[in-house]
Amino acid sequence: MNYYSINNKNTKVSFHEAVIQGLAPDRGLYFPEKITPLSQSFFDTIENLSNQEIAFEVIKQFVGDEIPELELKQIVAETLCFDFPLVLVEKNVYSLELYHGPTMAFKDVGARFMSRCLAYFNKGKDLKNTVLVATSGDTGGAVASGFLGVKGVEVVILYPSGKVSDIQERQLTTLGQNITALEVDGVFDDCQDMVKQAFLDSDLKFKNLTSANSINIARWLPQMFYFFFAYKELKKHNKPLIVSCPSGNFGNICAGILAKKLGLPLTHFVASTNANDTVPKFLENGIYDPKPSVATISNAMDVGNPSNFIRIQEMYSNDIKEFSKDFSSYSFTDEETKSAMKNIYSNSGYIAEPHGAVGYLGLKKELKKHPNSIGVFLETAHPIKFLDVVEPVLNITLEIPKQIESVLNKEKLKFKIKNYDELKQFLNL
Repeated sequence: MNYYSINNKNTKVSFHEAVIQGLAPDRGLYFPEKITPLSQSFFDTIENLSNQEIAFEVIKQFVGDEIPELELKQIVAETLCFDFPLVLVEKNVYSLELYHGPTMAFKDVGARFMSRCLAYFNKGKDLKNTVLVATSGDTGGAVASGFLGVKGVEVVILYPSGKVSDIQERQLTTLGQNITALEVDGVFDDCQDMVKQAFLDSDLKFKNLTSANSINIARWLPQMFYFFFAYKELKKHNKPLIVSCPSGNFGNICAGILAKKLGLPLTHFVASTNANDTVPKFLENGIYDPKPSVATISNAMDVGNPSNFIRIQEMYSNDIKEFSKDFSSYSFTDEETKSAMKNIYSNSGYIAEPHGAVGYLGLKKELKKHPNSIGVFLETAHPIKFLDVVEPVLNITLEIPKQIESVLNKEKLKFKIKNYDELKQFLNL
């Protein structure tokens, strides 16, 4: 399988090269040269397959022969070592819980898959890679956990000062070993811009930089798995399936659309956003006008210029009419989010954190157009990661899971930077 840069289709690399580079030299995101739909027999019998068997079938064409079958199956097994429960919240509305991994966020899957691919590529080589990653919340912790102790890999995580929760910050600043955290005086988009600039800086070539954000195909592609797992469980109802994704950098929903291109029978997608409404506005007026991100209670979605939206446009050849048949996007305020959290809890006892609540709101809005459908919203992180919002809004006390307990009493170790020059100086140390 080859990958091309969305900025220039003549720029082609292998899966291995795309993983190592992260971003193409022309700043373009890599995209698979070919998407081959899966066989009908796969979908006919999907309920008889394990999650690991499903994931292997889904991912293998994108890896090709660059990782042998046995090793790839082992990587998939190690990636999917936890459950993905589908919980009935109300009639025809389900929550797909993606937070049962080591850092209690959906990004554990992509981070674990990518770290193991990188470890395979580095096997037997005297080579060191530097994984440079920007986080608006959960990416940092998932990457830190997924890459912790991986031989030949140093991880540097940039996060916006004061704009991640205390638990999220602890997950990326307390591990030590090969993990370093940089607290940036700015917003997530500043962190992301610095990462992209570093990739193109010839002075840093000796660092063998790559990214573990969803711009990297090895982080992005495994997110397809969730949508297949949901379909496997809900296929028996024989109803159209609507999926709502809380959306920030749009990697998750972009992977869902790729799953649809592989033949997965999903009827419609909803990109549910907070006040960072670049994509909802684009669907309203046809003008893509990214703006600086604003802070909300669903901070992992505080992204003003979502990187992966260009991949979604690529899958629809930039035809907004075709795209709109499969895709809607709505934005919601913090007050609407809090109200949804309260309503869900009072009606069903289900605890939704802010991102899941935004996903729920988008799903409910879209289901009005599809009254005979089943809806799924993605719960992307455990409520404990946002206890400073969840506890006062719902007037409850959350029990602390063991995954979180392990970081609460550790000392935070971080370095503060203000701009790209300071990042470059740090990387050159």
